[in-house]
Amino acid sequence: MTETTAVQRPPAPDFTTLTHEELITWRTAENRFRASDAARAMLGEPDPDATIGWEQIALPGREVPVRVYRPASGTASEEAGAAALPLVLHVHGGGFVGTATQCDWANSHLAAHLPAVVVSVEHRLLAPDTPLSDAVADAWDVLELVLREPARWGVDPERVAVFGESCGALISALTAIRAGRTGLRLRAQVLVNPAVDVTESAFDYPSMTEYADTATAGVEQIRLVQRFSAPPGTDPRELSPLSAELASGLAPALVVVPTADPLADHGRRYADRLWTAGVDTQLTEYPDAPHAFLTLPGLVPQALAARTEIFDFLRLSLT
Repeated sequence: MTETTAVQRPPAPDFTTLTHEELITWRTAENRFRASDAARAMLGEPDPDATIGWEQIALPGREVPVRVYRPASGTASEEAGAAALPLVLHVHGGGFVGTATQCDWANSHLAAHLPAVVVSVEHRLLAPDTPLSDAVADAWDVLELVLREPARWGVDPERVAVFGESCGALISALTAIRAGRTGLRLRAQVLVNPAVDVTESAFDYPSMTEYADTATAGVEQIRLVQRFSAPPGTDPRELSPLSAELASGLAPALVVVPTADPLADHGRRYADRLWTAGVDTQLTEYPDAPHAFLTLPGLVPQALAARTEIFDFLRLSLT
């Protein structure tokens, strides 16, 4: 839940020397801030026409929290009547930090006005003992469970999209790839400032050098994500959409790239890869916008234009 008491944001640590214990301490404090009222000035206020609540999803050997957004009674939900709504599976950014709450501004708007049920996965966060494959499994398993029980969730299993930012976009892209391989038909994938390469080549792009020290994502933070993603003995190509074999019939994609972002060239390269594979792909660049800008409407005015574009893309894809 969003906290009502004043919460101070902790200072960012030195990501080059961060120990496991320091990581846990810092991200607990940082996520507490992101879930607080104090953060709303930069993260934006939820749409009043949406209801928001946490649920626990029981999966084999674990429980995964999800933050669920629905149109409020008396708003767009009335237009849909008793019909099932589209499902948008959302994955927040951050990798080793982050919470679904930081995405309330965009997700509640989508839920209220598409209208749709947005299920945001509070996946296991990356750490030395929690590789990216765990987070990917959380997203996929939540998607499968919701689609096995569509009546309970009030969703239409024929109208499904995935949506994520940064590392969440990486997880969403891998989810879309797996869906294509298994025959699960997704209507759309929305990838915002995606990280799509966790091999050593992840850093071999001009944008990594040009925007290495930006405030919202620096190269040292991305190196931490890369190191946690694929521990020794793991093939990082299996976790990198840029290296994956893309199945035919992959969901149409919207790739949103803020240009003042070390990961900007990841998004551009992946859009090219999708185009080459015959995937209907739209690439949009937001000049001078920083990494994570969609979650910062209070600081970056372009977040509103990006949210509108995502809304329009999903509305066309899910109707």
